[in-house]
Amino acid sequence: MTPPDRGRGDRRPKPRTPRPGEPARSVDRTSAALGHQAAPKASTGPDQMHRRLRIVRTLVIVGVILLTLRLACVQLVWGPELAAQAQNQRSREYTDFARRGTVTDRDGAQLAYTMQARSLTVAPLVLRREIQERHDMAVDSGDPEQLAKFPPVEEVLDEMATVIPQMVRESGASAQKVKPAEILRKLQADNSYTVLVRNVDPDVAVDIAERFPGVAADRQDIRQYPNGAIAENVIGKISIDGEGQFGLEASSDGVLSGINGKSTEDVSTNGQIIPGTLRDQVPVVHGSDIELTLDLDLQTYVQQQLEQAKENSRAKSASAVVLDSATGEVLAMANTDTIDPTGDIERQLAKGRFFGNPAVQAPFEPGSVAKIITAAAAIEDGVTTPDEVLQVPGSIDMAGVTVKDAWPHGVVPFTTTGVFGKSSNVGTLMLADRVGQDRFAEMLDNFGVGRYTGIELPGESPGLLLDRSQWSGGTFANLPIGQGMSLTLLQMAGVYQTVANDGERIQPRIIRSVTTPDGETIEQPEPERVRVVSPETARTLRGMFQAVTQRDPSGVQQGTGPQAAVEGYQIAGKTGTAQQVNPDCDCYSNSDYWITFAGIAPADDPRFVIALMLDDPERGVHGEGGQSAAPLFHDIAAWLLNRDNVPLSPPREGDLILQAQ
Repeated sequence: MTPPDRGRGDRRPKPRTPRPGEPARSVDRTSAALGHQAAPKASTGPDQMHRRLRIVRTLVIVGVILLTLRLACVQLVWGPELAAQAQNQRSREYTDFARRGTVTDRDGAQLAYTMQARSLTVAPLVLRREIQERHDMAVDSGDPEQLAKFPPVEEVLDEMATVIPQMVRESGASAQKVKPAEILRKLQADNSYTVLVRNVDPDVAVDIAERFPGVAADRQDIRQYPNGAIAENVIGKISIDGEGQFGLEASSDGVLSGINGKSTEDVSTNGQIIPGTLRDQVPVVHGSDIELTLDLDLQTYVQQQLEQAKENSRAKSASAVVLDSATGEVLAMANTDTIDPTGDIERQLAKGRFFGNPAVQAPFEPGSVAKIITAAAAIEDGVTTPDEVLQVPGSIDMAGVTVKDAWPHGVVPFTTTGVFGKSSNVGTLMLADRVGQDRFAEMLDNFGVGRYTGIELPGESPGLLLDRSQWSGGTFANLPIGQGMSLTLLQMAGVYQTVANDGERIQPRIIRSVTTPDGETIEQPEPERVRVVSPETARTLRGMFQAVTQRDPSGVQQGTGPQAAVEGYQIAGKTGTAQQVNPDCDCYSNSDYWITFAGIAPADDPRFVIALMLDDPERGVHGEGGQSAAPLFHDIAAWLLNRDNVPLSPPREGDLILQAQ
C-alpha cells in the first residue's frame, strides 16, 4: 500500500546509518527537531591578522605610488619652472655701460665729453622679498639680535627712504631731486627695475649700496657741454637715458654711444655674490670720438656777433655759415637763440630758445643773393661778357608778369657787371632770357638747389624748387632773381663755395674724423664733387661780384654792399632782400623781408665763404638805417682774415664799370 503523500515541508531527514568503521556523529536533537543546521564557528586569530596586513600593504603601495607620481611631477613637470624661479631669485644681471665718445673741434677743443657718476638702482619686488625672507628667518631663530638686524619690510623701506636722500644731499647733490616720499614710492613699486637717484657721486653711491643690500650703484655717464650754448645747434644733446636727442648727438648716436657690456652672477640671501658664478659675459665696446670741422674760436665769435646783430637790428632771428672754400668743410654754423644745455631748459624754452638748427632745417627765399646762379649760366654759356652794356629799362614783362627794379629809373646803360653790382631785377631777367629755361633749370640742379647737401646733421631740408615740368611763364620771372624757390643757408653757402673753388661744388662736411676706442682712425667717405662751371667762368664771376662791395663817392659805380668790404682785401659777394609771404593775403609782403649776404674772402685767392641771413630786421645790424647784412659780413671776414694772417690782396687795377657813361 502506497504511503500517504506528504508535503515538502513534512519531510524529515532520515537518520544516516554510520558506515562500518565510521564513528557515530552526535546530533543536536533540538536543532534537528527544528530542522536547522548547526551555526558556523567564529574566525580564528591568524585569519584576522592576515586580513589587516593585506589592507596595510595595499595602503603602503598606494602611498608609494602617489609619492612616486608626486616626485615625477616635481622632477619632470614643475622642476624646470621651480629651478628657473630659484635661479631668477639668486641671479643678478649687471650692465657695464659703454663710455660715450667725445666731440671736439678741429683743433681738439672739447665740445662734448662724458663725466663718470653713478645711478642708484633697485629691483623693488626682489628687494622686498629678500627683506621679508631675512626677517622670517630671524623670527624663526627667536634671537633678539637677529630680529634687530633684520626688521620688517616696512621699517627697512622707511629707513632707506630717509637715509638715501640724506646721504645724497650731504654729498652736494640737489636736495629737491631726491625726496624721501619719491624714494619710498619707488621702493614700493611692483616692478623689477627702477632708478632711485641719478647723477650720484661714485663714492657716495658705493657707500649707499654697501649699507643697503639690494641697492646697486650702476655706472652712469653725465654728458658735459663745457661751452654752453656755443655750437649747441650743431652738437645737440642726449636724453636722461643717454640717447642722442638733437644735433650730432642724434645723427651720430650709433658712433658715439658704443655697446654696453653685460654679465650675470648669483647672490646669496644676504645679497653677497657667490664666487664662481660669473657667466654670460659680453664685453663693453666704448663709443668712438668725433672730431668736427668746426673752429671753436670762430664759432664763438660768429655766434656772439649774430646775437648782437639780432638785438641791434630787431630781427626775429639770424644765422651764419662759414665754409672752407677749398674743402667745403663747415668752419662755423651759428644761429641766434640757441639753448644752453647746462642751464634751466624749461625756462629757456619759455623765452623762445630752442635746440633746432635753422641753417640746415629752415629754408627761405634767398632773393638777389641767388642772382649769381643766373650770372654763372650767362657767363658759362657765353651769352654775355662782364663789360657788355645792356640798355636796362625800369621794368620788364615776362610771360604776362611785370617785374620792376627796386628803384624807379628809365633806361640805364648797365654793364653785365653792373646788373649784378646794382642788383637789377630787370637786367638779370634779360640775361636769364638769353640763357633759356631748360639751361637755367639745369644750372639750378648743378648748384644743388632743391637737393639735400648730405651734411651729417639731422633734419636737413632740401629746400623747395618746382620741377621743370611744373614751370610756367611766371615761374621764370621769379627764379632768376631768387624768388619762387627756397634754400637753406647751408645751400646758399654751397653756391658761393662753388664759385670760390673754381667752379667745383664740394659736398659740405662737418665731421672731420672718427677715432675708435683703440685709437684707430676711421676714414671718412670722400665728399661728392660736381663740376658746375669752368675755372675761367668762376674766376670771371669772382671779379664781377667785387662790384657789389665797390665804393664810389658819386654813387654811380658803387655796388649795393660796400659795407662788406675789408680794407686790404678783394671781397666778392652779393646782397639779398627777399620779400616774405604775407599769410593774410597769401601774397608777397611789402614790409617783411629776409635780408641776406654771401661772399668770398679774399676773392683773388679764396679761403673762406661766409653766408648770412637776418629774418625781418627793422634796421641795420649795427643799429644804423637800412636793412643790410653786409656790415656783419665785414665784421666776421675781417676778424677771420686777421686771425689767420691771410696775406693782403694785390691792389686792383682801376674800378669796375657798373654803368656806362
